[in-house]
Amino acid sequence: MNVERKCLNIIPIKFCYPLALVVFISLWFPSVESFFRRAGLRWVYILIFSLSLSLSLTPIMKRIALKFKLLDFPSARKIHRHPTPILGGVAVYSAFTFSLLKNFILDPGMKAVLLGATVVFLFSLIDDIKRLSPALRLGVQILAVSLLLKYGVYLVLFPPYLWWGMVVNAVLTYLWVIGIANAFNFLDGMDGLAAGLSGITAFFLGMVAFETNQPYLGWLAVAALGSSVGFLPYNFKIRGDAEIFLGDSGSTFLGFILASIAVKGEWADNNPIVSLTAPLLIFAVMIYDMVHITVSRVLTGKVKSVKEWIAYVGRDHIHHRFESLFRSKKQSVLFIYLISICLGITALLLRSATTKDALILLGQGATILILITFLERAGNRLERRR
Repeated sequence: MNVERKCLNIIPIKFCYPLALVVFISLWFPSVESFFRRAGLRWVYILIFSLSLSLSLTPIMKRIALKFKLLDFPSARKIHRHPTPILGGVAVYSAFTFSLLKNFILDPGMKAVLLGATVVFLFSLIDDIKRLSPALRLGVQILAVSLLLKYGVYLVLFPPYLWWGMVVNAVLTYLWVIGIANAFNFLDGMDGLAAGLSGITAFFLGMVAFETNQPYLGWLAVAALGSSVGFLPYNFKIRGDAEIFLGDSGSTFLGFILASIAVKGEWADNNPIVSLTAPLLIFAVMIYDMVHITVSRVLTGKVKSVKEWIAYVGRDHIHHRFESLFRSKKQSVLFIYLISICLGITALLLRSATTKDALILLGQGATILILITFLERAGNRLERRR
């Protein structure tokens, strides 16, 4: 975020675009690519490649969306004030995908992740243009996760050699990936929130992946990081409103990718508790918001089925609740960033942790979220008094 702020404050965005384009073109020279590989900095190459391509493609997608009137219009349940282009997800998807294909780092598991994410992206893009039914959207997400399972990408919390263990692992994989993908989609309701959280989440997943000697997963996370950060200057502006949105295609795609990285990774050596704790902390903000709105909406009767849960659009998410407290959208987004960073830093401590250490850190994370609940309740009371 500091880098992007400097870019926005010191160098106008109109100059960032040609600079990014020049950097992207230079990365195609064999001598440049060879330099990074010989120096053992492939992750830097992937980061710059995805970031510069995302930064270059986003204004192009903005113009295309404006030309064809592919816009998100304001409504009573939305907080933006002007019709806004919604093809940002195309730039993010393209930057992520091409950065991986350019570096030839797709093993069978990663191919399954990219294939499943592509299915989600394409149908979500159609949904952005012409609304699809909640049942169809859920069916597509189930199909995408099924592709992961087919190629052996699934959570291993119970013995997979036992039939019941495999069934439970599969069910948990569906719940995790579909839940996180939709959590990112739900959080894409305030400028910069989903893209920023995606970048933060990808950063910490990458850090833990490299710490645990999983470079392929690290490169996958770095590609997601660069794609998200490259999009952010157009979506989260220090002054003014977003120029373009991710759309469902971008937010759901990023959520699917990041959730799949968490599933594919081994986050601790022979310690399932520690391995589970790391992604729980990194994704804690999304999980917290998802659990909160689900329980609240079910108890109040606002949703009565999974289809209604996917289709429901409300102003009861974590960013709405903090806006009531801070009376500022940007402060709300930055505060949520800080919460996510705080919990992500905690996850970095788990590399050499014991089961006891992991449970203590998980308890610390839960305590932070409880404190956040008190803040939110105070904000809600202030809103009602107004």
